[in-house]
Amino acid sequence: MDSTPRGLDGVVAAQTRLSHVDGQAGELIIGGYQLRELAGRVSFEEAAHLLWRGALPSRDELATLRREIAALRALPDETMHVVRAAAKSPPIDALRMACATLSLDLPHPDDISPTADLEAAKLLTARFPTIVAAHARLSAGREPIPPRTDLPLAANFLYMVHGKEPDPVAARAIDTYWVTVIDHGMNASTFAARVIASTRSDMVSAVTGAIGALKGPLHGGAPGPVLDMLKDIRSADRAEPWVRNELAAGRRIMGFGHRVYKVRDPRADVLSTVANEMGTAGGGALENRKLFDLARAAEQTILKVLDEVKPGRNLRTNVEFFTALVLQALGLEPRSFVATFACGRVAGWCAHVIEQHGEDHLIRPQSEYIGPRGLKIGGG
Repeated sequence: MDSTPRGLDGVVAAQTRLSHVDGQAGELIIGGYQLRELAGRVSFEEAAHLLWRGALPSRDELATLRREIAALRALPDETMHVVRAAAKSPPIDALRMACATLSLDLPHPDDISPTADLEAAKLLTARFPTIVAAHARLSAGREPIPPRTDLPLAANFLYMVHGKEPDPVAARAIDTYWVTVIDHGMNASTFAARVIASTRSDMVSAVTGAIGALKGPLHGGAPGPVLDMLKDIRSADRAEPWVRNELAAGRRIMGFGHRVYKVRDPRADVLSTVANEMGTAGGGALENRKLFDLARAAEQTILKVLDEVKPGRNLRTNVEFFTALVLQALGLEPRSFVATFACGRVAGWCAHVIEQHGEDHLIRPQSEYIGPRGLKIGGG
């Protein structure tokens, strides 16, 4: 019987101080803190400092980091040229292409020393939101809005997308979202980044590879279709027949089930609270509240039916379900959801690259050959 684990399931590929995922307990630890201790209580810049430096910043350290990141937000001409050329491409593709150009703006792009890595991490984290916002506007036929340096990173992102300073609830929502998704164990994109970094390749190359891994629907997920699902359901009383019909047709229920979590995704709890707050503030509060109330009612019905139809599968609410509600309430288009996720995860990718460069050990697993042997080239 084949004993080789598929997809490296159960194989420990690295030791890390950055994050820990316990799928049985529904636990996510980021830099020593339970997610609920961080999300909504520290800013994204503070969480990035925690991963890059190993501790939350002091007030002075945070002020310095915010100034440094703010000064790096503007895109060089070469990067903006790529973003414009990719205006009709999917946002995650535009981000991948634009990310690769960012090494042009580093003084020593192949330097993988701790100091150089940290500077590259700041640059990437500063510019990802600018790229995604510029692409969103260009793809809608509008001109990009230059970044401001007087706003926190998350608030500036919404300003660059919409052209107006966001209200505090919206700014807090995107900031909390990015903290929630900043790192998540040895997922596919993080592993890809670490494999590239293990060859002593540079930070930008490793993060570009991570974006390529995130693009795949088995990893980047599909929070956008959650909105399509809720639109199809329309009302709470239609949820049960809708989900039974989908399951009978063999279709997946978006926003439920996770490769690791066998209980409710702890990130879903955080984003449920954020979605609830978004439903009580802002110009679209009534519409957001109706959608949130429908989602909460549909969630309970879907969980009940999944337990009945697929017993033992432990298909619980995952991060995608409430991500969709939060990001649409912020006025973002579903096609940009995965790229917006990357704006938060990039800080985690950079932290893993820093850690892998420090370890300086090539990741080179073995494979089990299952092909034929002894073949010969025929001849007369």
